[in-house]
Amino acid sequence: MRAIVFDKALSYSESYRDPQPGADEALLKVHLAGICSTDVQITRGYMNFRGVLGHEFVATVVSGSKAWRGKRVVCEINRVCRRCDLCQAGLSTHCRKRTVLGIAGHDGCFADFVTAPELNLHELPAAVSDEEGVFVEPLAAAYQVVKQCPIERRMSVAVVGSGKLGLLVAQVLNATGCKLIVVGRNPDTMLFCEKKQIQAVAVGDLVARQDQDVVVECTGAPAGLEVAMRLVRPRGTIVLKSTHAGQDGVNLSAAVVNEVTLLGSRCGPFGEAINALARKQIDVSGMVSRTYRIERGVEAFAAAQQPGVIKVLLKVNPR
Repeated sequence: MRAIVFDKALSYSESYRDPQPGADEALLKVHLAGICSTDVQITRGYMNFRGVLGHEFVATVVSGSKAWRGKRVVCEINRVCRRCDLCQAGLSTHCRKRTVLGIAGHDGCFADFVTAPELNLHELPAAVSDEEGVFVEPLAAAYQVVKQCPIERRMSVAVVGSGKLGLLVAQVLNATGCKLIVVGRNPDTMLFCEKKQIQAVAVGDLVARQDQDVVVECTGAPAGLEVAMRLVRPRGTIVLKSTHAGQDGVNLSAAVVNEVTLLGSRCGPFGEAINALARKQIDVSGMVSRTYRIERGVEAFAAAQQPGVIKVLLKVNPR
C-alpha cells in the first residue's frame, strides 16, 4: 500500500506492508488526513518513532464487526490494554502499556489503510464533512483544556500560539465568556481570531504584565513557555499543550517564585468535538491552507512548516 514513512528520513512508499487487524480491531480505509505539529516534531526526533506517521484522519471501516462495517469514522489515537491500574482507574489515555497511532509503537494514518481497536472508533454524522472531521482529534484536545482547568467568565485567559491548535483552543475558550486574548505571529491566523471577535496581539507588541489567570501554551516550541511565564499572574495556571523534540533550557525559577501551576494537557473527548462541529459551534473552514495527494506527502510536510501556513491535509482515498 501507499504510505508516508519516517525512518531517520521522510519518504513516500508504494509498497509498504498492509496492516493486519487483530482481535476486536477494524481495518480502516483512509480518506483524508491532517498533518499535525507533532508529526513534524517526530521528523525532528521527537519520540524516536519509526514507521507510518499520522493520527488525524477520516476513514471508512472496511473490515471488522458487522456493526461497524461501512461506517465513516474518526479514531482515538491511544491503543490501551484496559487491564493495568491506570486503565482500571479510568485513566486509559495514560495506560502503562499504550501505543499511540503514528506516534509511539504503531503505524499511523498517512497510508491507504490503518488498523484500530473498534472501541476507539466514533462514527461521523452526515453534518460533519471529511474536511471538518480531520479536526476532531485536535479539537478534542482543545476541549480537554476546559475539562482540566475550568474557566469562568471573570477570568483573564491568554492563548500563546495562533497556529492550528491555538485557533481551536481559542474558539473553545471564547465560548466560556472569559476575557480572552490570543498571542501569535501569523497575520492570517490573527485575522481569523479578530473575525471571531477574539482579541489578537502580535507577540512583538506584547506588554507582559503577569496578569493572566490562565495561559494556554500552544506554540509547539520551547520559547512558548517563556512567553507564557511572562503573562501568567502569581499563583496562576499555565496549561501546556506543546510537544516537541527540542530540550532547550527553560528557566522555571519564576514558576517557583510565583507559585505557578504547570498543567500538562493532552487528548480529550471526541464526542464533544464531533457535536461541536456538527452544530457549527466551532469553525474550521478557514484553517485549511493546502491539500496534497498522498503521493506528494513529503512536499506536504515541507509546506506544513512554512510561515503563514495553518493546516495541510493529505488526500489518500478521496470519496
